[in-house]
Amino acid sequence: MKSNANEIKFLKNRSIIKFEGEDFLGEIGIDGRIFKALTLARISVGVISQQAIENGISILVQESDSEKAVNCLIDEFEAERKSGKVSQIYSINNVSVLGFVAEDFNKVLAELARNNVFPLLLNQIAAEKRVNIVVTSSQDEKAKNIIESEISKKPKTVHLAIIGHGNVGKTLIEQVLESSDEIKRRKKIDLKVVAVANSRKIAFNKKGFDNNWNDEVVTAENPSNVEELINFSKENQLENLIVVDNTASKDFVKNYHALAENGFDLVSSNKIFNTLPIEEYRKLRYTLNKNNRRYLYETNVGAGLPLIDTIKLLHLSGENITRIKGVFSGTLSYVFNNFSLRDDKFSTIINEALEKGYTEPDPREDLSGNDVARKLLILARELDLINEFEDINIQNLVPESLLEVSKSEFLSRLEELDEEYQKIKENQEPGHVLRYVGDLHGDLQKEKGELDVKLVSVPATSALGQLKGSDSIFEIYTESYGEHPIVIMGAGAGAKVTARGVFGDILRVSETK
Repeated sequence: MKSNANEIKFLKNRSIIKFEGEDFLGEIGIDGRIFKALTLARISVGVISQQAIENGISILVQESDSEKAVNCLIDEFEAERKSGKVSQIYSINNVSVLGFVAEDFNKVLAELARNNVFPLLLNQIAAEKRVNIVVTSSQDEKAKNIIESEISKKPKTVHLAIIGHGNVGKTLIEQVLESSDEIKRRKKIDLKVVAVANSRKIAFNKKGFDNNWNDEVVTAENPSNVEELINFSKENQLENLIVVDNTASKDFVKNYHALAENGFDLVSSNKIFNTLPIEEYRKLRYTLNKNNRRYLYETNVGAGLPLIDTIKLLHLSGENITRIKGVFSGTLSYVFNNFSLRDDKFSTIINEALEKGYTEPDPREDLSGNDVARKLLILARELDLINEFEDINIQNLVPESLLEVSKSEFLSRLEELDEEYQKIKENQEPGHVLRYVGDLHGDLQKEKGELDVKLVSVPATSALGQLKGSDSIFEIYTESYGEHPIVIMGAGAGAKVTARGVFGDILRVSETK
């Protein structure tokens, strides 16, 4: 008997016949007249539902009988139509019925709503906990999957679309494929990568990609655009959708609104959106709230370190954050940690960082300080400050004479930086080291804070001074902790670390779905 309780009755090809009219509800004999008229016309009737809000009655019939049913009821209620008691009788075709027993029907309804499935009709027998819902046939399979995983405690399927399969994206896909069995067993979440895209093409696999995913991307023929992805998710009725942006694309972030409006939650290692003008930033938050969607971006600052989450929690709990300061760039951490301790020239250390893959192909992208500035702005906005990128004071480490030259010329003239940085190093107080820091300070209870990105000299014994390798460090000062900051330190860069952080965000979104 128990196994039957979890079964879902699933009827396709049905139509709803709707009566609409003023003061039509609760009138004695209406149901009897409907049944009688339809029985005489040899039409079998399913659910009858009265909707007080809409002043109407809905009846369920086979789709093939819908036209006949409408005509037969128009004849039966001719007098009511003339008097205006019934304003219209019409059919809604292409619907399906799902019948099931649910211990907690509100939870099932909430899961359906989160996936943009809203029943057209609802009929509940409270004593038996039995429910019948009617949904459009374009969403019936999706509704069935959601209800099934809710009432039978089957693993919940979460469908992932991975945008960008460079270092981070590729590593992430491999991490998901490796861990999926373990996650299914431990967390009852079945992660499926159903779409992988680069800037040119997007590959789809409804059942989920396996280790040959790269071959499928190579042979894919669909152009890489968001409409393709949204259509694919609708045509295949996919529930629990997450799009993961591993690009650094200014263009792809323009799709965040459309994705949120079409049922996708967002996870992103791409920093661009969170540093757009504040109006755009707020517009997306509004779209997310309106559509009950989530947007996680822990890896925007500090790769896999739990930094944004910590700041969010402190801020939401009413803790006054008074300053955030630290070494935000793994690249510049490596450069100045080594330059401060070794006798090598500045250009030698830059070349070494370039060879090890720590810097961007053009090191000026790191040395300009823009990356650190973006990260600092993201943290400022977590505190509800309305700073814009233009408000940040950035010390660009590249001399003006080398700003506009080609990348190859810049690399060939790197030694022109040596003299100046040697001088800066030698002019420090004893026992001090150089660090390139981001600093958010000022009165952070006002609309705007002060944002500085600059090279500073700090005691070698301080938390900033003891930084090693390419690690990042963040000091969060609060009113309660006074002069003793909360310090978060660790690997702040690298594809593996970033991918692991993105994976953490995916799981967090999945668990709340």
